[in-house]
Amino acid sequence: MNIRVLDEPDARSYQEIRLSALKINPEAFGSTYEREVIFSLETVIERMKPTRDKFVLGAFNDNGSLVGIVAFVRESGLKTAHKGNVFGMYVAPEMRGQGLAKTLMLELIRKAKDCDGLEQINLAVISENGIAKKLYKSLGFTVYGVEHNALKYNGQYFDEDFMVLKVWI
Repeated sequence: MNIRVLDEPDARSYQEIRLSALKINPEAFGSTYEREVIFSLETVIERMKPTRDKFVLGAFNDNGSLVGIVAFVRESGLKTAHKGNVFGMYVAPEMRGQGLAKTLMLELIRKAKDCDGLEQINLAVISENGIAKKLYKSLGFTVYGVEHNALKYNGQYFDEDFMVLKVWI
């Protein structure tokens, strides 16, 4: 398994796995397949282009296929730059249960700590997603709030738990 920051040459593979994620687990993301399927490759490249404070990690299997993704974006405001956010965590169904999500998150945390002045990493997870919440708790994340009816998909509401990991300690 190879985990690295994705860049422009990975855009098509990233778009494919992202669209797959939105189809397979639509309740887990704030975006939708219908919204992102019309994104041009240039839009995808711009959204995933790594900077000092933003990156997308990709996990590649032994065949070189992209099978897992997770994004980190640091806040840019003067009063919020001490925080970063995790977005778009996804592991392909055939790769689940093998520790790949944990490996991706550990690498995200390691890389995020390189952001000078970063104090905490935040994420939101569907409250009913016990497997993901167990993973995040095992990494030191704690729940600090719940938004009821945070997402609505096909007439069904989903609550989100907000979690934080203090990295400045």
